[in-house]
Amino acid sequence: MSEKQKRPGAGVRLRNYFLTGLIIVAPVFITAYLTWTFIGWVDGWVKPYIPAIYNPDHYLPFAVPGFGLLTALFLITLIGFMTANLVGRSIVAFGESLLDRMPLVRSLYKGLKQIFQTVLAEQSSSFKQAGLIEYPRHGLWSIVFVATETKGEVDHRLPGHDSVSVFLPTTPNPTSGFLLFVPRKDIIILDMSVEEAAKMVISAGLVSPDFPKTLPVQGKDKTKPSAA
Repeated sequence: MSEKQKRPGAGVRLRNYFLTGLIIVAPVFITAYLTWTFIGWVDGWVKPYIPAIYNPDHYLPFAVPGFGLLTALFLITLIGFMTANLVGRSIVAFGESLLDRMPLVRSLYKGLKQIFQTVLAEQSSSFKQAGLIEYPRHGLWSIVFVATETKGEVDHRLPGHDSVSVFLPTTPNPTSGFLLFVPRKDIIILDMSVEEAAKMVISAGLVSPDFPKTLPVQGKDKTKPSAA
């Protein structure tokens, strides 16, 4: 085969260079854009409530990006510290008692509080494992995020009383999906992390984490024994 046939044309090389650069630049640009947008959004909410004497934007010739975000983080941490003692807990309990007298606000507040407690509590095991279940029919498998053991009336009504609450994300948007109650024996727990599973869902399977062939699967080692 001649040298001319081996080497790709200039157009192909330029396309490959462009795609390589796009793979490098696009994630960096999108990440920076989303981060900057989030900082600006928080600053726009917080800065108007900061007293002028503490706001550097009032005595500097330029705006300080991120100052509102830092202020919000400081205030949230301070509120958490203050509510950790008896006086703070009493104030929170009094405020919640007032909310309990408001029909619509009460339901909204309790629902949001339960969600944040479940997701952010350190003792929670929410979404720390990824798994596979047969869905939407027998023979087809879908990635799920294991939330917690099924509790309450749902667990009591289900046969066997050994089910797990899982979240089935959609592709390419994993923030939407379905809550499913699946028997524990029907879930295959994956060794990949939740972050790796989420990348796989978002990319529609194009991005898949490496999997060592020697890793035990379902209690058995897939590595074939060497001949004696």
